[in-house]
Amino acid sequence: MTLKLASKTLALTIGFSVLAFTATTASAQWQWMDKDGRKVFSDRSPPAEIHEKDILKRPAGATRAAAAAAAAALSADAVTAAKPSSAASSPASKASAPKLSGKDPELEAKKKKADEEEAAKKKIEEDKVAKTKADNCERAKTGLATLQSGVRMSSVNAGGEREIFDDAKRASETKRAQEVIDSNCK
Repeated sequence: MTLKLASKTLALTIGFSVLAFTATTASAQWQWMDKDGRKVFSDRSPPAEIHEKDILKRPAGATRAAAAAAAAALSADAVTAAKPSSAASSPASKASAPKLSGKDPELEAKKKKADEEEAAKKKIEEDKVAKTKADNCERAKTGLATLQSGVRMSSVNAGGEREIFDDAKRASETKRAQEVIDSNCK
């Protein structure tokens, strides 16, 4: 009975060891930084335009040339195995092959949404600036009309004292109001 239990335990231990070894070898990963500075993880070697200095991690004992040769051999085997007979190579079989556009529709939708949100924010900001300019324009027109009416006006100086506008002060305030009107009332 103990011999039977020991043999089952040994079989399970060997099975788990093989499974663990297989799992670690199957998880060979490449890691590199792409042209945009993002980390990329893959089970295939990076493209040729990625510099060696940008490769952060590679599978044990793997080189880029060996990985590229293995990938080429695998793709060549897949192509020869997948080639249909000459009778089956009709336009219908070529049309049924999936067409890869190289564009991710989900990514395109996200980009479009981000662009729309940015345009909406820009529009809100432009509307806010236009409203501020319209308010400034109305205030300047009102102030200019008051200055030109000849009504006696005064202001409070830095010392807290009230000063009555003389002709020079009235002329400078009229000029300033006209400049505000020129810049904001378009």
